[in-house]
Amino acid sequence: MSLPMRVGLGQFNELTDEMCQFIKQMGCDDFLMNTPKLPGDTGCWQVEDLAALKAKADEYDLRLMALENVPIPFYLDIMLGGDRRQAQLDNMVQTVRNMGTVGIPILGYHWIPASVWRTPEPERLRGGARATRFHEAEHAEASLSFDRQYPAGEMWDNYCWYLDRILPVAEEAGVRLALHPDDPPVPVLGGVSRIFGSLEGFRRAMDRYDSPNHGLDFCMGCWSEMGGHENVMKGLDTFVPHGKIIYIHFRDVKGTADCFHECFIDDGQVDTFAVVQRLHELDYDGFMIPDHVPATVGDSPWHHRGRAHCVGFMQALIQVAGKLQPKVA
Repeated sequence: MSLPMRVGLGQFNELTDEMCQFIKQMGCDDFLMNTPKLPGDTGCWQVEDLAALKAKADEYDLRLMALENVPIPFYLDIMLGGDRRQAQLDNMVQTVRNMGTVGIPILGYHWIPASVWRTPEPERLRGGARATRFHEAEHAEASLSFDRQYPAGEMWDNYCWYLDRILPVAEEAGVRLALHPDDPPVPVLGGVSRIFGSLEGFRRAMDRYDSPNHGLDFCMGCWSEMGGHENVMKGLDTFVPHGKIIYIHFRDVKGTADCFHECFIDDGQVDTFAVVQRLHELDYDGFMIPDHVPATVGDSPWHHRGRAHCVGFMQALIQVAGKLQPKVA
C-alpha cells in the first residue's frame, strides 16, 4: 500500500488507551515506539508481546510502523566486539524474525553504545521553556564510558560484523532497518568513536549495505548539528531519491555539533518549509515524527503540549507544500 508523506507520533514506551486516543486526536494514523517496555529477560522481544502491541494499534485503527531502539544491553557486546556478541546476535535475529511475524515493518537502531549525551543545565527558550543542550568543552574531563578506548576502525569493523549477519535476516523477515545518527555527532565521547556523524559516514554504510531493507532514520536535528540547513538538504538530495530515508525525526537545533541547544521547531536554523517542499518534490512517501521538544509550562513528562504544537506545524507545512506544488495524477 502506497501512502503519502505524513505526520506520526512516537518517542514513548508504553501503548495505553490514552496514548492511542491522543494519536488519533492529533490527526495521525502512524506511530513508533522507542525502547518499548516489554519483557526482555531473554535479551529479545517475544512474539506474544509484540503481537499485543500490534493488536492494540489495530484496535484503534492505527499503524504501528516501527520499534525504535532495543535496550542497549541487548546488543552492547555486538557494538563493542565483546565476548557475548554471538549470543546477542542470536537474540537480535530472533527479535527481527518476531517483528516480521507479527507485521511490525521497521526496526530503528543506532550505533551509540555510550548513548545520547547532553550537558546537564537546560537552555532557556521563549517564555521560560526549557530545552536540552550540549557543550563538548564541559565534558572534556569525562571518564571513559567503558573499559578502554574504542577507535573508529574497530567500531566500523564491529558494525560490518553485525550488518553482514542481521541484514539477510531482516530481508527474509520483511523488516527494514533504519540507522539513526550519532547524537551528538562529534568524533569521540567517553573514549568511544562515533562513526555516523557525517554524510560520508552514512554514504559508506548505505553503499556497503545497499538493500531495500536498509536505510536511515533521518534525524533532522542531528543533520542540522552536523552542518545546518545546507547539510540537511544535501542529505535529503543524496538519500531520498534512492529510497534510503525510511522515516524522519523532525526537530532542529541552534549551533553546531560541539555546542548546540534544541529549540522549538519554528525557531531553528533549518528552513523547515524548504525541507518539506524538497521532500514533496522528491516524492518522499514515508512518515515523520516530532522528536525532542521543549518542556513548556504545565506539560506532561512526555511533553504532550510541545508535541501537539509540533504536529500541527508539520501538518501545515505538508498541506501548504502540496497546494503550492500539486501532483499530477
